[in-house]
Amino acid sequence: MAAACLLGVCSLLCAWAVVTGHRCNLDHQGWADCHGKSLRNAPSSLPNNITSLDLSFNSLVMPHHRTLLMHFPSLHTLNLSSNALLVLGPAAFSNLGALRLLDLSSCGITYLHMDAFKGLGNLRTLLLRNNSLQELEVSLFLPLKALFHFDLQQNALVSVDTWSLQLMDSVPQVRLEGNPWLCDCSAQPLQQWLRRRQAVQVTCASPPWLRGREVAALDSQELGCQMKQRFPREVSTVQQITVTYSNTTAPPTGKGGKSWPYLVGFLVAAIGISILIALAAKCKVFHKNFTSYHHRPLPETSSIGGSPMEYSSSWDRGSSGQGACDSRPMPGAADLQGEDDDGFIEDNYIQPSEQVPEEEERQLHLSI
Repeated sequence: MAAACLLGVCSLLCAWAVVTGHRCNLDHQGWADCHGKSLRNAPSSLPNNITSLDLSFNSLVMPHHRTLLMHFPSLHTLNLSSNALLVLGPAAFSNLGALRLLDLSSCGITYLHMDAFKGLGNLRTLLLRNNSLQELEVSLFLPLKALFHFDLQQNALVSVDTWSLQLMDSVPQVRLEGNPWLCDCSAQPLQQWLRRRQAVQVTCASPPWLRGREVAALDSQELGCQMKQRFPREVSTVQQITVTYSNTTAPPTGKGGKSWPYLVGFLVAAIGISILIALAAKCKVFHKNFTSYHHRPLPETSSIGGSPMEYSSSWDRGSSGQGACDSRPMPGAADLQGEDDDGFIEDNYIQPSEQVPEEEERQLHLSI
């Protein structure tokens, strides 16, 4: 009878544990072991101050519009491996700000929302190996400021963009082995990144002739980038030929090749000579114009002593006073008219040297 009562009590406790969801093992250090309990939801009856929780090998269902664990703000380690989570929605762990390690291995994850790890600013280890991830969102790494170890082994990644590689540069340990990497020209950023990180065992899965080859050991031609680099090589070859030709035609700069001072001197001398020739031509024209217009102005009266009437009166006075004229014979009308038929005297006709005899003749007639 007593044995039957004891069995009944144990059955009731087991049933209560199943109803409340508390079938986990606890220790005094705050570790809760709930692995392999066929749980569909996280147990809510666990103490809120636990620091480590193992929920691996269960049947957990990821909620769509709320976080997975609501009541464990002090959690440092969370193991969710081997649960069929498939898709991680936004802010699935946003209330676990103290989390340091998150294990999501072997969960069949095919997609990670860009805000899936929002709020995990203190996370240092993220394990995503053995999933079905085909691509990585660039903004996935932005909240993970303290990430130290990032495991992406055994996924379905065939390529990774340059921006994600730059963000992963700040993560000291990154594991990329076991992915079916496509080794074509688009893998060149990955190849260069692996060389900088000295990563090994990251091998190609395609094309078939590169299968099993390490990505970091390949060169650009093996990646199929020679067609894109052929044109720059041809350009460099043409530039080299041009430089060689210019070097053969120009004097060497090392041994007496400093010809530019001589060239500058020649140009300065040519310019100076041209200026002197221009100045000489200007001076010659100026001298000619100066000689043409450097004459004394013509007197108001003619060179023989005034008008013909004035000349005739003076002649009569001279004839009556002395009776005979010892002076020069007076020029006729043809002489008075001059050489020009039009009767006008040009500026250049009377030279300054001829003004002196005409002035003396005028003085002589006046004295007579």
